[in-house]
Amino acid sequence: MTEHVDRSEPEAAGAPTAVAVTPADAADAARLVAFGLQPKLQPARDQEYADLLRRHREDPAFARLADAVAAGLGLVVLEVSPRAGMAVTAAEDSVFAVRMGDYARRTAADSGDRFLHGLAHLAVAALAFPRPEDLCDDGYIGRVTVNGVDAFVRQACRRLEERAEERGENTDPATDAPGLEAAWRIWARRSATGATKDARRPAASTTGIVAKALAFLTDSGFLQRTGDESGGTYRTTARYQLQVRDMAGSAALTELLELGIVPMAGGTPSLLPAEDGDDLDLVADAGLPFHS
Repeated sequence: MTEHVDRSEPEAAGAPTAVAVTPADAADAARLVAFGLQPKLQPARDQEYADLLRRHREDPAFARLADAVAAGLGLVVLEVSPRAGMAVTAAEDSVFAVRMGDYARRTAADSGDRFLHGLAHLAVAALAFPRPEDLCDDGYIGRVTVNGVDAFVRQACRRLEERAEERGENTDPATDAPGLEAAWRIWARRSATGATKDARRPAASTTGIVAKALAFLTDSGFLQRTGDESGGTYRTTARYQLQVRDMAGSAALTELLELGIVPMAGGTPSLLPAEDGDDLDLVADAGLPFHS
């Protein structure tokens, strides 16, 4: 007679125990993602937010659930930490995505200005983190100003014009020509400050475009306004550093940095002086958009 051996109990003991996801767990995961969609909210100032972040860090199952909720909403999780909170960015097909065309239409009547608005955002990123090590250092804080960004772009315009002349390329394209290089050339022809009857800064001026970009980044929790000097001064947040890290491989940002307009001297970035005393029509008292 063959003795029956029941092996089910030892196998069950060795198998991993599945933990059922409860509605409360799903609600907490969604709540954490909702906190992440409030970019100005600081975890240190909200105990529930801080508790959910700690749970994400200590409970792998909950972390996977929260990340899945974010993915289902078309969000990419950049980092989950006490310093950045649940930092998310919208994928291209996400309902939360903000497209440059929509952004430009909200800020200008001329749809052709969308290239200029895109260039302003690109220049802010390049100036805020001019070196690869700045993006890798979690403690690094970049600083930019409205007038400093405009000055930077105008020097980029000059550098690109010189490069085009060396190649024998057309240096005066149509104002509605697409492409980033055309935008740089259009920027050079646009007034930096313009003029209004009540001395306000026109939205269509280049400093007006930069100011709108910086205000948008501030509202999005990427920058913090620190003063009114040089048209407005701003400092970066952990969320903005993560966002720029995510776009650091873009060809446009790489090309802008490779123009060599923000050389490093003794560890401190600075704008190159204009050649032959030409001030490139820069705004008076533009200042350097960096910290020492």
